[in-house]
Amino acid sequence: MHIIITDAWLARSQALHLNGWKLLLAGFLTSLLLVMGAIASYHWVFLEGVRQGWPGFASVARLVHQNELDSKDAYLRANLDAMARKLGEMQARMIQIDALGERVAGLAGLNPEDFRPAGAGGALVADRPLDLQELLQSMDRLDGVTGSQVDWLTVVESRLFDQRIQRSLVPTEEPVAGGRIGSGFGFRIDPITGRSAMHTGLDFPADTGTPILAAAGGVVVVQEYHPAYGKMVEIDHGNDLITRYAHASRVHVAKGEIVRRGQHIADVGSTGRSTGPHLHFEVLLAGVPQDPRRFLDAGDQLARSSGGTGR
Repeated sequence: MHIIITDAWLARSQALHLNGWKLLLAGFLTSLLLVMGAIASYHWVFLEGVRQGWPGFASVARLVHQNELDSKDAYLRANLDAMARKLGEMQARMIQIDALGERVAGLAGLNPEDFRPAGAGGALVADRPLDLQELLQSMDRLDGVTGSQVDWLTVVESRLFDQRIQRSLVPTEEPVAGGRIGSGFGFRIDPITGRSAMHTGLDFPADTGTPILAAAGGVVVVQEYHPAYGKMVEIDHGNDLITRYAHASRVHVAKGEIVRRGQHIADVGSTGRSTGPHLHFEVLLAGVPQDPRRFLDAGDQLARSSGGTGR
């Protein structure tokens, strides 16, 4: 397209050459200006009409404003209802946690009544949607109950942990896995002198090199060679409770080392006053020898009560 512009004052003409894309751009800009002008005119006329009180404009403004309020109210109500449903789900979950906590507290030897929150209830007078203030109050109450439940379960966890630690420090683990017992605790005919003598522990006959296991967790307080006990280890489990492992061929722990229940601490041997490879196992309470079989039997009963198959 060719457009010729003539300027009479300057007595000359100017020719413009418009191709396809220039025409398209010019049309787009023209349409954009028209739309923006229409929008500006509409808002100016509408706002001026409301401000000047022109007939009909005030009612239209109220209608628009009311529609906006209705939309906001509907949006807020939908969100409040969704939050209320979530709050109900959380409250139902808390009831389940309460029931579980009571059962676990019983296992820990605690009285659930000491930690149970105050009761609440009554007849349901009306079922209506919650407003924002009521929802916030309900969430605050739930937060308080949740905090008390966390404190309660922390106490239960601590008690269970203490009980687990106490059980781990009681010598109920077999010092020789699957081993049979030879000489028992009490008076017997001494295998060397042939006379009646007190046997202060249990003998576990086994091949040389068979692993000797710690009957409970504790601290190694003795690791030495004894003329009668040979290579010997003593473990302190606290509360004046000590276990002794004698006649070992080899020892794998040192004095002052912390050992865990079932840890491989030595190997069966025949060192010291011994007639053949075996483990001599003792349990001493305040320095007085106890029958180790009572502790091992208690371990069997505990394993059966907990559904296990062994110590």
